[in-house]
Amino acid sequence: MTDKTFRRNVANLLKQKPWIMSVGRVLWGFSRARFSAGVIGVVFNDSGQVLLVEHVFHPHTPWGLPGGWIERREDPATALCREFFEELELQISADRILALELGYGDHIDFAYLCTTKGQVGKLSSELLDYQWFDVQALPRLQKFHYRAIMCALEVMLQERKS
Repeated sequence: MTDKTFRRNVANLLKQKPWIMSVGRVLWGFSRARFSAGVIGVVFNDSGQVLLVEHVFHPHTPWGLPGGWIERREDPATALCREFFEELELQISADRILALELGYGDHIDFAYLCTTKGQVGKLSSELLDYQWFDVQALPRLQKFHYRAIMCALEVMLQERKS
C-alpha cells in the first residue's frame, strides 16, 4: 500500500466515523501544555496620565495597571472589559494588543491599549485606590506593566506622526 493510499483510507475512515477525531483531540490535549492567562489595560486620560490601581493582594508592587485573570474559553479583550467593570465600574474598549509575556510558571499576560467609555465608579474589594499618574512619576511597577505603558506611549506617538 502506498503512502497516498494509506492517507486516503484514513481520510475515508474519518469521514465515516468523525467521532474518532473528537476522541483524538481529547487524548492529544492531555499531552499539551496548560497555561493560566491574565490581561492588563493601559488607559490614558486627556492630560496624558495613565490609570493605575492600588491592589490589596500585591504587597511587593501594590500599584499596577487594572486587569485580572482570563476565564476558561474567554476572549482576552472580553476578559479585560469584564475586569475593568468588576474592579472599577469603568466601561472600556480594548483597542489594541501592546505586548505579550510568558511570565512565572506557565502564565501568559496580555497587555492592551484601551479607551474609556465613562468614569471610574465604585472600587471592588480587591482595590484600595486608583490614581492617574504622570508617566514621568510612576510608582514602582511590575516590569511587564511598565513595558506595557512604554509600548502604549510608543503607539500613541506613532499614531500622532501619521
